Amino acid sequence: MEGCSNKVSRDSHPMDSIINVGKNTIGGNKITIIASPCSVESEDQIVNIAESVKLSGATFLRGGAFKPRTSPYSFQGLGEPALELLKIAREKTGLPIVTELMSLAYLARFIDEMDIIQIGARNMQNYPLLKELGRTNKPILLKRGISATIEELLMSAEYIISEGNEKVILCERGIRTFEKYTRNTLDLSAVPILKRLSHLPVIVDPSHASGLWWLVEPLSKAAIAAGADGVIMEVHNNPTKAKCDGEQSITPNKFDKLMKSLRAIANIENKEL
Repeated sequence: MEGCSNKVSRDSHPMDSIINVGKNTIGGNKITIIASPCSVESEDQIVNIAESVKLSGATFLRGGAFKPRTSPYSFQGLGEPALELLKIAREKTGLPIVTELMSLAYLARFIDEMDIIQIGARNMQNYPLLKELGRTNKPILLKRGISATIEELLMSAEYIISEGNEKVILCERGIRTFEKYTRNTLDLSAVPILKRLSHLPVIVDPSHASGLWWLVEPLSKAAIAAGADGVIMEVHNNPTKAKCDGEQSITPNKFDKLMKSLRAIANIENKEL
């Protein structure tokens, strides 16, 4: 397959990969919904959001503990205390945790305590980090880099899989183009292309792609219609007071209404949500 080596290639693995995470699965006939605030701010905040999104049908909880920000003066996350708060939210709701790893210094803890390790856009080509993740047995959510091609995303996945860890989930989260109206440009064409080239599950992040809360709904619908295996979106109980990315976060009430719309589209695609 052009631009893709054997381990991520559909040529060598014709059937879709399904990633098992506890009692949940990602890929196959199931649409995965990962909901989250941009960052964990307090116990009440993360627990309340977790309880709300679970009632609406979310299957995973993502929360930022370590936040890579463009400005060094922006909120960088609570760090290790946020990991403890995520564990409390998991204990109270049963939702598996997804959170971003930025440094090998925390790898052992993430392996022991988190359910899915997210590698953000800025670290998509951090090859030493990817190789170490490949030596674990932990599911990895790999986000496409800001200016990365589809081939580069697949090669980053190959770095992980080549070391033995085949539990990789690809994430299209928008790329940098000349367009400035949105935060990034969501490349929906990447979904069917990745599904054609690779056997790995593909999810879409409309929140980071658009940077605008009112675009999360139409882009989520479009992602499912395009064949995505899931959506990851930001939900905050008070977006105007959020410590980061409030402008792209939807409220729990809007999330609940969106889930009803996504179920209808999933049914058309003969998938479950």
